[in-house]
Amino acid sequence: MMKNLKILSLFAFVVVSSAFAFNSLTGNSKPNADSIKGYNIGDAATDFSLKSTQGKMVSLNDFKKAKGFILIFTTNHCPYSKAYQKRIIALDQKFKTKGYPVIGINPNDSKDYPEDSFENMKIRSRQEGFTFPYLMDKAQKIYPQYGATKTPHVYILKKEKGQNIVKYIGAIDDNYQNAKAVDKKFVENAVDALLKGKEIALKTTKAIGCSIK
Repeated sequence: MMKNLKILSLFAFVVVSSAFAFNSLTGNSKPNADSIKGYNIGDAATDFSLKSTQGKMVSLNDFKKAKGFILIFTTNHCPYSKAYQKRIIALDQKFKTKGYPVIGINPNDSKDYPEDSFENMKIRSRQEGFTFPYLMDKAQKIYPQYGATKTPHVYILKKEKGQNIVKYIGAIDDNYQNAKAVDKKFVENAVDALLKGKEIALKTTKAIGCSIK
């Protein structure tokens, strides 16, 4: 009996190991929430080059006059992202002219969620009147670098000595259901503090939303 259990255990180990190796070789392995570490406050964020709904490749380096960025991982299909659409546009309209433009990045695999396809991103951007670049992380390489696990998930970056330093990570505010009932405007307060040269009072909050697919 003991011998049979050992043989079964060994067989199971070989099967799991082989599957992992196959996925790694074929590129089928994807990052998951448990394996993503990402940036901490004070880290320098790397730049990227992603295609926007306007058909252009966009990078942080393109924004020469920007003081920083409000980087938001968001999607088409997620109810949380939909609830925040108008507030995301409002953030861009308020802070873009002050040096902190919004950049939206869709991190989802559109094969699993067709609503998040690039074509549907273009439709959503046009219909909702997005005033900010809406980019697609098609290879799903950028969101794990940042450590994003939800949509929406916000990273506020500030330009310092040629680098983009992470200053805030988390949620947009404390009430996704009702914009009028918001008590604490996390992102707005953080950018206001940066513009005044003050320390951000609350640098991290828990992002509430759909898991990245």
